[in-house]
Amino acid sequence: MAKKYKQQFEEQPRYQKSLIPKTENQRRYYSSLQDYPITIGLGSAGSGKTYIAAYQAAWEYEHGSVDKIVLVRPAVTNESFGFLPGTLEEKLDPYMRPLFDCLEQRFGVKKLDSMIQSGEIELAPLAFMRGRTFNKSFVILDEAQNSTRDQMMMFLTRFGEGVKVAITGDLDQSDLRHDNGLEWAVRRLSNCASVSIVRFYQDDVVRSHLVKELMRHLQ
Repeated sequence: MAKKYKQQFEEQPRYQKSLIPKTENQRRYYSSLQDYPITIGLGSAGSGKTYIAAYQAAWEYEHGSVDKIVLVRPAVTNESFGFLPGTLEEKLDPYMRPLFDCLEQRFGVKKLDSMIQSGEIELAPLAFMRGRTFNKSFVILDEAQNSTRDQMMMFLTRFGEGVKVAITGDLDQSDLRHDNGLEWAVRRLSNCASVSIVRFYQDDVVRSHLVKELMRHLQ
């Protein structure tokens, strides 16, 4: 890890009272989210990638490390959202629901709704990020395996000062047949000192024993 990034974050206390990683890869991932500007979590569904990222985002916000939590997801079916009724938040709700579920456990429904309305939690569709710059924010790109290379490139150039980033995805569950942005990013950033890449496997599935058993047969 680059020395300047280590010095920037090593003095922040690590909050583990309510989150105890259950596997070695979860511990590596949790530590990376605290220590690196950008962490990429790759692997099986149910391994805790999204939950741990959302937990760390909430911790960073509550302790003043960031002013905002930004939730990003690609919507593969139609990124224009034009055919869906309601406000942008209402249109995004089905796509963001997994992230909302994680943050609700930390903040509660009422506070989460209030933070969304105030902009402390921002919903940022991947297609609408051109021209944006995020400062002092914790940004989570979930389901990144459904981003194209151009979308990923656009996403990775949105970061200003004081930003922490979590990118999660499972390349085995991509809806894209080619031009996969997550695969491209992992390949290009594998030797970048600012980026930590943590891979999860079947043994890291902690959602339930049932999911773990099903994954053994489905992969």
